[in-house]
Amino acid sequence: MPTDQEFLEYVIKSIVAHPDDVKVVRTVDEMGVLLTLKVHPEDMGQIIGREGSTARAIRSILRVIGVKNNARINLKIEEPEGGRVSRTRGETPASSEEPKKGVDEVVDELKL
Repeated sequence: MPTDQEFLEYVIKSIVAHPDDVKVVRTVDEMGVLLTLKVHPEDMGQIIGREGSTARAIRSILRVIGVKNNARINLKIEEPEGGRVSRTRGETPASSEEPKKGVDEVVDELKL
């Protein structure tokens, strides 16, 4: 019977383009089992899925495996370095060259 970690590795390696970069670390504490997943940055979209659907499905299956083995299993997907751009309040992305629009301009556009 494969372990939760082996199962996760098998599933993730089956859906990513860089299976050699898949790494799963399993830790156990008083809260249960934590599986930490690290993948190639280009594969993050495949793992998360549209609106998080793939990640949600994987977590659901892991929960079922946990119930079967009397353990609480959580999945943490590590974000690759430079994956998400964090901005402070009021900053705009550098690629955005459009001037800011006022609320009235946005409302007028919605009426069109």
